[in-house]
Amino acid sequence: MIDNDGFRANVGIILCNQDQQLFWGHRIGQADAWQFPQGGIDPDETPEEAMYRELYEEVGLRPEHIKILGKTDRWLRYRLPQNLIRRNPSSDRTCIGQKQVWFMLEFVGNEEDFNLNAVDQPEFDLYKWVDYWLPLRDVIHFKRKVYDKALTELAPLIFEEMIPKKPRDVRIKRRHSLLRMHTRKKSTKTVGKRRIYDEERIMIQTVSK
Repeated sequence: MIDNDGFRANVGIILCNQDQQLFWGHRIGQADAWQFPQGGIDPDETPEEAMYRELYEEVGLRPEHIKILGKTDRWLRYRLPQNLIRRNPSSDRTCIGQKQVWFMLEFVGNEEDFNLNAVDQPEFDLYKWVDYWLPLRDVIHFKRKVYDKALTELAPLIFEEMIPKKPRDVRIKRRHSLLRMHTRKKSTKTVGKRRIYDEERIMIQTVSK
């Protein structure tokens, strides 16, 4: 569902274990692409229904394997870089980004309950449990702000006493990402050809999610 502003309705899933670590999934067939589970909301679905569907399709978990701790109070949006926006010939609305409801889930099952091949076209080929703020460092740059908002808003749901501090290298890597973008623009202008880089290929494959 794409709204009048061009944002596609989507759910994001943050799954934590008993050690307050987060599920971090590796995108199948891609060298260094990690992210939380996420996916579009169908026209006949509520965000919660979409969350359960995506949870099974992407990691093979059923409702009995998780406990919903909460969700964001409002839509969180991110825009796609201009060079990744693709016009859909079958629709008069162009998707310029995602608007997401983020869920915080507690994993109450066993590791054997995960099934990354639950559907014919899996999203992840492996996963790991990571410290709470690590995804801010490793996620693709244009999703970093919305990840920051979601993790910040939902952190009190799993940290009763003290929320851990964000690592300093998060901002360092963001500056590096911006530097790489600037360098790519200069390189493209000099050569005179349009180039598609690793991060662009990643998003082209995930924009429909």
